[in-house]
Amino acid sequence: MAFNPEAATRAYIDGLGAEALAKAAAYTASTEWMILGGLIVTLVITVILVRLKLTDRIWARLEKRGWALRTFLTIAGFSLASTLLSLPWTIYADWWHERSFGLTSQPLGDFLSQGAIAMTIGTVMGSLFLLGVYALMRRTGRRWWLWSAGFAAIAVSAALLLTPSFIEPLFNEYKPIPQGPVRDAVLEMAKQVDIPEDRIFIYDGSRQSNNFTANVSGVGSAARIAISDVALKQASLDEVRAVTGHEIGHYVLGHIWRSVGVLSVLALLLFFLADRLHPRLARALGSPTTEISDPSGLPVLMLVLSILGTLALPVTNSLTRIGESEADAYSLQMVNLPDALAGALVKTAEYRYPRPHPLQEMLFYTHPSVERRVRRAMEWKAKHPAGKPPAASANP
Repeated sequence: MAFNPEAATRAYIDGLGAEALAKAAAYTASTEWMILGGLIVTLVITVILVRLKLTDRIWARLEKRGWALRTFLTIAGFSLASTLLSLPWTIYADWWHERSFGLTSQPLGDFLSQGAIAMTIGTVMGSLFLLGVYALMRRTGRRWWLWSAGFAAIAVSAALLLTPSFIEPLFNEYKPIPQGPVRDAVLEMAKQVDIPEDRIFIYDGSRQSNNFTANVSGVGSAARIAISDVALKQASLDEVRAVTGHEIGHYVLGHIWRSVGVLSVLALLLFFLADRLHPRLARALGSPTTEISDPSGLPVLMLVLSILGTLALPVTNSLTRIGESEADAYSLQMVNLPDALAGALVKTAEYRYPRPHPLQEMLFYTHPSVERRVRRAMEWKAKHPAGKPPAASANP
């Protein structure tokens, strides 16, 4: 009897059970509603800060300081205030919600301490970036959005370069995969595509999340593949091979650089629209500052960018879905373990409902649906019987 990819896919998904599928659907739907909730929280906080004239007060108090320091401290003050005001929502959305679905075991104290670190880093780095944007507004006038998009590309590239070595170790411990069959298999795969063994790590992802995951981060000499200890604990050796092949695909195909390019173009569009929309929204909210180049009008600028960023989610999600599909294809070509890849993918279904409506997938999913990905793996299986895997290449 001929192998049937559709039946095999249905067996994988149905094998999760009705209760698990219902729970995944509830979790996925609630996270999608939280996008709107987060935007409403941002609007409320903006209104509060505009009414309190927080940034105007900081800007006035620092009148005798130099422009750069005055701007930096105004931005930093806004960042700290908005982060603290949004803390109840952050705890609910990022900790309680995850814990209620069994997707994290992280104690609240650890969550808050890591949040404090993230707030400090975000305040410093975000304030420096916005200081650069405001400096470009002063120097380049009405074309600031064009120059700022280029500046954003440089900033994103710098962040990608620095994050693996200086930021990520503040939140997790990264170390080489311990000796054994898993390490041997992973390093053998890396060697096939000339990835140095010192760029593949295991990290204690279980500290924050119970999700089955791995990732590629960094650029150039800082780029690396990191596999969560959750994945290693839950996966078979073949599933580790399949997941590693997927992450190697991201690495070899240069998806990070493509993301930088696309996000830079998106930044150009968002800055352009913000330039046009800022004065209208400022007047609507009763802000005393309608000129976008005035740092005291930052709350309104950030609200505009938040709204535009939310509307742009289908674009950014499409970008990542394309990359995930390409990485799946690379894994299948590299190791030819479609059932192992399908088994690993099904383990992610608890936090990503595997059978979404096509519109839901298009708007909200950062990855193709698990059902769609498993189906592609099964179609590959039908065309490529088990045996020696095809030779891996940079262009599968």
